Amino acid sequence: MKNVQLIFNAVLAVAVILLFVLVLGSRQETQPQADAFRANDTIVDIHLPLAFVNIDSLLLNYQFARESSEKLMRMEEDARASVNTRIRQLETAANDFQRRLDAGAFLSRERAEREHENLMRQQQNLQQYEARRAQELFAEQQRINEQLRDTITSFLAEFNERRNFEIIFSNTGNDNILHAKKKYDVTREVIDELNARFAGR
Repeated sequence: MKNVQLIFNAVLAVAVILLFVLVLGSRQETQPQADAFRANDTIVDIHLPLAFVNIDSLLLNYQFARESSEKLMRMEEDARASVNTRIRQLETAANDFQRRLDAGAFLSRERAEREHENLMRQQQNLQQYEARRAQELFAEQQRINEQLRDTITSFLAEFNERRNFEIIFSNTGNDNILHAKKKYDVTREVIDELNARFAGR
């Protein structure tokens, strides 16, 4: 029994020594690798091949985006003014019809019904006109958005030939990128180059 315990203790001692040697050996091997990122006690700054563009800033400062937005706002205001003018004309005609109906100014019931049907057609035409103007505005907005996206995408492809990033992220209101070092933000550079290109069109 004493021999078994002695053998067991000897095996345990050898295992502890072996484990001790392995741990110390692995520490000594990894130490020089950790120091490889240090040069004369200064940490080497590593720049990853990544960048991001703040889309909010881009849309606010890119001249093409600003002009396109203003154009859409003018179109929307024109459509609203045109529709409102037609609404007022229809309201005036409806009020005139009601006043004449109340005064018994129509020579016959058929004449009053024809006038009423005419007002109903005008109302349907107005609704169709309003829907058509809204559709035109939507189509123009889609066209401008696609043109803007294509312009930025093709520019970034050329831009990246010089800068050689692996990935360029888009960021909207700190939504996708919660924190990043300033050196990864290429928004100002992209805006300046896009505006220079737009001015030279």
